[in-house]
Amino acid sequence: MNDEDASAARFEEHRAHLGAVAYRMLGSLTEADDAVQETWLKFVRADTSEVRNLGGWLTTVAGRVCLDLLRTRAARREQPLDDGYDTFVPDPVIRPLAHTDPEQEVLRADSVGLALLVVLETLEPAERLAFVLHDMFGVPFDDIAPIVDRGTAATRQLASRARRRVQGATPSAEPDRARQRKVVEAFMAAARAGDFEALLAVLDPDVVLRADSGTTVRGAAASKLVRGAEAVARQALLFRRFASHDRLVLVNGEVGVLNAPDGVLRAVLGFTVADDTIVALHILADPERLAALEVSPDAD
Repeated sequence: MNDEDASAARFEEHRAHLGAVAYRMLGSLTEADDAVQETWLKFVRADTSEVRNLGGWLTTVAGRVCLDLLRTRAARREQPLDDGYDTFVPDPVIRPLAHTDPEQEVLRADSVGLALLVVLETLEPAERLAFVLHDMFGVPFDDIAPIVDRGTAATRQLASRARRRVQGATPSAEPDRARQRKVVEAFMAAARAGDFEALLAVLDPDVVLRADSGTTVRGAAASKLVRGAEAVARQALLFRRFASHDRLVLVNGEVGVLNAPDGVLRAVLGFTVADDTIVALHILADPERLAALEVSPDAD
């Protein structure tokens, strides 16, 4: 094995981990792949012969790459995100319903729910980096501080502010997939039947629906944020004619739904279930983003 092959092999040992870091930082699968590739380029150009903890070194490099991407994204955005009105839905990670890989679950991108990613999107870039690297991956604040150009104490405060925001805005999800499935199936059945009362029975009174259809879709299918069980139930009834094309999958590790009439992916629905009701529903229906998703052909 030559030096180039050895370097590639060393990097590949950490690729899945770096992808998980980048996805949590960016909420975009495409941008996460780009960030990992940029990390690889920085790795092959650097002298790492004295690096004792290559995984930690690569994680901080990937964090810096992601921070730059977040800052560029924030500079392009005409209006700041507002967690009360924004309709952004992160890229979902879709797996067959039977998918189980407990040893790798902590590293997989789909072990973080869409509801949490939506909250992370509202954080300032430096706050997001401090929270993701420290709280999710255990990177010491001393290592994070140089990335955000702050002292250790100030970096700790960044993570603390982000943590309070996350804890205050992220619903507690039901971890039992069997119970998730029961609730999601009840929702789907009620939508197909046009049963308004049955829909209300599986929706939390304060449920929030975010539908991200991109910038080109208009009319009833346009991007929207809807709050409250009755309003969300009415939205579900609007699309009952499409419900026969739904199938169950895992969306970011939680039971969700694909809508694919005639084999063409039209929407991905991610559910957050708590106390046997749906507390959050995230729908990605942006045609351009859907076309870029990797979807397993395996059905329920």
